[in-house]
Amino acid sequence: MTSTLLRFTKMHGIGNDYVYVDLSSEAVPDPGSVARLVSDRNRGIGSDGLILVEPMPSDAEADVRMHMFNADGSASEMCGNGVRCVAKFAVERGMATAPMVRVATGAGVLAIETHQEGEEVVAATVDMGRARTTCRALPAELPGLDEDALTIGVSVDLDAFVPGHAEHLRACGVEPVISLVSTGNPHLVLWTDALASVRLEEVGPVLERHPWFPRRINVHFVSVDTPTRVSMRTWERGSGPTLACGTGASAVCVAAALEGRTESSITACLPGGMLDLAYDATSEHVSMRGPAVEVYSGAIDLDRLEEPA
Repeated sequence: MTSTLLRFTKMHGIGNDYVYVDLSSEAVPDPGSVARLVSDRNRGIGSDGLILVEPMPSDAEADVRMHMFNADGSASEMCGNGVRCVAKFAVERGMATAPMVRVATGAGVLAIETHQEGEEVVAATVDMGRARTTCRALPAELPGLDEDALTIGVSVDLDAFVPGHAEHLRACGVEPVISLVSTGNPHLVLWTDALASVRLEEVGPVLERHPWFPRRINVHFVSVDTPTRVSMRTWERGSGPTLACGTGASAVCVAAALEGRTESSITACLPGGMLDLAYDATSEHVSMRGPAVEVYSGAIDLDRLEEPA
């Protein structure tokens, strides 16, 4: 029997977990397939996806490059919780120097400030870059709106938007208003006053693959607890329900501020923990602070893993 050993590190940001691989020492010729194998929580390592960390030349604009793949093998532009862990991974393995780490992503180069306890990076603050709120930026194809139309607080007919699910959403207090925000990834934000009642596993995949969103979309149901605190649940594009979504929490911060539902600085409460976020309306940038945790490192024989059904 052949053996293809892959050395990896399991890390998470408030429960949003990924398998991290150092491309300076490991080869991953088919990352989509590897992502499906290692992400399987019954037959693999178990994760929301695979993140490859590639060291960059000393004269490059970034210290490392992040390549992200969802649990279904699809590539994604960015992950807010994942990029904090990338910064930790890079500093603790000598690829970058604390406290400022530059990470190249599919959404551009992000500046990340690491926070240490002794030699260990325990948290990070990420400048998530400029949030974009037009149909063109997502991209989104909304009836009656052109490419440059703003996508904040758009009224929708729930029956037309989600046929077969509208009655359930109304029963959960979901408003007939959506906001679409790109924070590196595309996000759909819906507001509810009965967050726990939303059947996320039923409506999440329908919205993820809605015809309005040609590249699919991340879905977030959100309740406003106070002017500085929200609670949210996420259906992540390509991964399903996740304990946390950093780019999604950033998108929620933008949508809530622009709609006047909260102040510009908030704490987002997710199933896995809390993130601190701030939106600057002048620069349109979002910042996010949260923990980064290494669980363990090891090696796995990919030839022994079974492709998920």
